[in-house]
Amino acid sequence: MIKTRFGYTLLLYLLLPRVLWHLLWRARKQPAYLERIPERFGYYGQKPERPVIWVHAVSVGETRAAQPLIAALQARYPDRQILLTHMTPTGTEAGEALFGESVLRCYVPYDYPGAVARFIDHFRPRLGVVMETEIWANLIHACRERAIPLYLVNARLSQKSYSRYRRFAGLARASLRELSAIAAQTADDASRLEALGAESVTVAGNLKFDILPPPEQVALGRKWRDHFGAQRPVLLAASTRDGEEALLLEVLDTISVPQLLTLIVPRHPQRFDEVAALIERHGMPFQRRSRDEPIARGTRILLGDSMGEMFAYYAACDLAFIGGSLLPFGAQNFIEACAVGVPVIIGPSAYNFAEATEFAVSAGAARRVQDAAGLAREATNLLGDTRRLREMSEAAAAFARAHQGATGRVMALLKIREQ
Repeated sequence: MIKTRFGYTLLLYLLLPRVLWHLLWRARKQPAYLERIPERFGYYGQKPERPVIWVHAVSVGETRAAQPLIAALQARYPDRQILLTHMTPTGTEAGEALFGESVLRCYVPYDYPGAVARFIDHFRPRLGVVMETEIWANLIHACRERAIPLYLVNARLSQKSYSRYRRFAGLARASLRELSAIAAQTADDASRLEALGAESVTVAGNLKFDILPPPEQVALGRKWRDHFGAQRPVLLAASTRDGEEALLLEVLDTISVPQLLTLIVPRHPQRFDEVAALIERHGMPFQRRSRDEPIARGTRILLGDSMGEMFAYYAACDLAFIGGSLLPFGAQNFIEACAVGVPVIIGPSAYNFAEATEFAVSAGAARRVQDAAGLAREATNLLGDTRRLREMSEAAAAFARAHQGATGRVMALLKIREQ
């Protein structure tokens, strides 16, 4: 069991060959993993021209969640440069789609002391914000040594993650106490963080509730819906994970809804072709969204093989199943669906959004099911009942509005170093 930062760092060095192998392995499906490798070890190009505020968002979900916070930081500190860091190519792509050239982007380095020192000395951030559950001991310690305020915001810690961190309790406690403050999503998250030894924990809510649907994406979704056929019911399987598409396809014929069109949007773009092949093996007529062709009357499935259009997919459907919840992945973000006024169906695994799921179900915005057969039954019942579906849609929009405000609470917490 690792108890100290020294032991943790020694283990990182021992694992370096595996780290490099991991990049090669991921590059089989995403060649972008072999790009900009020097950044992962703290080597960067031109230095920023303005003082930097640094926001770290590991991948796509965290990047989207950071959107309202980055907008608020840009409004409050117009003379500062936002640096947005990621760990994955898809996170980088999401950052580019959301923020364009208004922010700097790079990979955060692996948590080796030298790499971390090079990163901080290159960018010299006046403030650091780490999204959700990224606890890197050397990075946190280096910021504390240089008197850089570093905050963990939108923090969540499931029972599963808590149990994992408990195995490194001493290291976790030391790292959490070196943070300037923590803004947790829920009281349960705060309680688990405090049980690990965290101090200065505030319950601020979930930033994802503050993400407003982009009007251009909503308009795009409405346009798609017109092309689908105004009277054709549309079920969206949003951000599905490996194995869930097969479960859905097995029960699709049991959804007794005439002319049903099912949109399947895999969570990870490297799986688009894999899911297309799976649909073909099931013999179901389908089309790809990326080809931007009119939807034929006989098409049963539209494969959402495009990035950055999730709000448009929500705006184009009547009902959304939230991926990552049929199998033990903890569920993907369903708040975006509610923000568009779309009712949701969530499977048995929702530990990433445990409290939000309970609130959504209580508010009438969501339904829980235990398996794929239950999903098919619930979809049949809801898509066949226009009045009930409309009531759930209104409840979903009201639920999303009721939980807004986390951005303001987080902004009140942040204190920037002026020099």
